[in-house]
Amino acid sequence: MTRSPRRTFLTRTAAAASFASIGIVRAPAKAAEFSYKYASNVDVSHPLNVRMVQFWSEVKKETNGRLEVQNFPNNQLGGDTAMLSQLRSGALQFFTLDGGILQSVVPVAAIQGVGFAFKDAAQAFGAFDGALGDYVRREIKAKGIWVFDKMWDIGMRNVTSSKGPIRTADDLANFKIRTPPGKLWVDLFKALGASPTAINFSEVYTALQTKVVDGQENPPAVIQTARLFEVQKYLSITNHMWSAWHMLANLDAWNALPKDVQAIVARNAAKYALLERRDNQVLNETLVDKLRREGMVVNAADVSGFRPRLAGFYKQYRAEFGETAWGLLEQTSGKLG
Repeated sequence: MTRSPRRTFLTRTAAAASFASIGIVRAPAKAAEFSYKYASNVDVSHPLNVRMVQFWSEVKKETNGRLEVQNFPNNQLGGDTAMLSQLRSGALQFFTLDGGILQSVVPVAAIQGVGFAFKDAAQAFGAFDGALGDYVRREIKAKGIWVFDKMWDIGMRNVTSSKGPIRTADDLANFKIRTPPGKLWVDLFKALGASPTAINFSEVYTALQTKVVDGQENPPAVIQTARLFEVQKYLSITNHMWSAWHMLANLDAWNALPKDVQAIVARNAAKYALLERRDNQVLNETLVDKLRREGMVVNAADVSGFRPRLAGFYKQYRAEFGETAWGLLEQTSGKLG
């Protein structure tokens, strides 16, 4: 029996496709030489994580797959204090953390959060991209933690409440406010007359919902992405302090990377940090109106009475941070206290 040319072609095509599919199944994917983890405390929709996904994708591409980093946003690996412990132990390789929380390990890292030291994020980045930031980064590295040169923006912080607006400093009297788990935050709000409670961000929504605390303080982008407007009625624009994340790495994990891989990570970390800053600052500027549309009552607080209450706070932290660090801060902020 003579086989038709068409049947022969189809048979050979099917055989070739079958062989090719078998080959694809049997060929193992090339494993990354280094498989690391990165974690953050904010939602995947926050500019930090949007840019982090791009950052690590670019690193994987430029290293030809040698370094692959998996993202764990939104406290998936625990609260800030737990993730800091994981970073130090080596269970976590990369982590972004506010200097105020890093204070428990590197005391001077909290200097970024000194109350009313900066008028806006641009002024703060001028200090932390410069001499003050260099000083803090040296102290972080001295504690055995690798830190990258560029910080990632959180923004100027404002107070939200379920009880009523914060119009003046007097409205903070005995106000039960959640702060991050950092000593400087607690001391700042005590000096302002409030009753602060340190709570990891992973627990903030529930703490507000159940009225464990009456309010909290964060920039608009965090309030929006964490949907805090669902459990807070009032947003008072106070701009009482500036926040930004240090990009940290476990030192042993960092040193294990070849120099060329380190260079690729460092270059992209700086590139994407600057992109995130721009994204986040635009978002913080535009979100106040959106939060108002979400149902929040927004007011601009009269903060003229806040700073006079901080004389003792400034004196305390000048002593804790030391004259060198405080002098570098005042080069940007002007005289404090």
